[in-house]
Amino acid sequence: MSVRVVVADDQEIVRTGLTMILNAQPGITVVGQAADGHRAVELARSLRPDVCLFDIRMPGIDGIEATRRLTGAGAADPPAVVVITTFDLDEYVHAALKAGARGFLLKDAGPGMLAQAVHAAARGDALIAPSVTARLLAAFAHTGAAPAAPPQPVEALTHREEAVLAAVARGRTNAEIAAELHISLSTVKSHVARLMDKLGARNRVEIAMWAYETDRAGS
Repeated sequence: MSVRVVVADDQEIVRTGLTMILNAQPGITVVGQAADGHRAVELARSLRPDVCLFDIRMPGIDGIEATRRLTGAGAADPPAVVVITTFDLDEYVHAALKAGARGFLLKDAGPGMLAQAVHAAARGDALIAPSVTARLLAAFAHTGAAPAAPPQPVEALTHREEAVLAAVARGRTNAEIAAELHISLSTVKSHVARLMDKLGARNRVEIAMWAYETDRAGS
């Protein structure tokens, strides 16, 4: 079944380009386009896509607020949101991830990376590229953008959960974690689910942010 996507960007040439790239990828269909945040939220609620690809800077409400409205507390069956930006040190990225975005991309990421991010978000994963996203999370975790005292887990993490936590923070997929730790894919998924429960995280990105904010991301 094709992954249904809504694309939102205030620049028509960028929006059209992203749509053309995504529609050319196997298993992805763009079902709606928006030029501002208000319209993006409206389309997401009416079309119920699997993934929303939002620019961070948009008129009306920006990509951060649009993400918060769709994925915040009380949101019913929220879509996966991937934010997209021009600069890899954009100060809004951390806020977008905090708002519930499942990952982010640079606008020059290329068709392959764009498709990978959409498919990852659709299956409940997150695209956390070690060379970009992990570095951003680490940088923002030690600035005023991050909480001074990250919440403690409701229950202590096991040694294996700590290992999975560090792997998620380094941008590893479930399959890569399974190979790295010599455990089954289903076991990895169970550990990730347990981490979300213990940390009060909504997705893998929030797990990664918690790891960086508590200096438990590993090397």
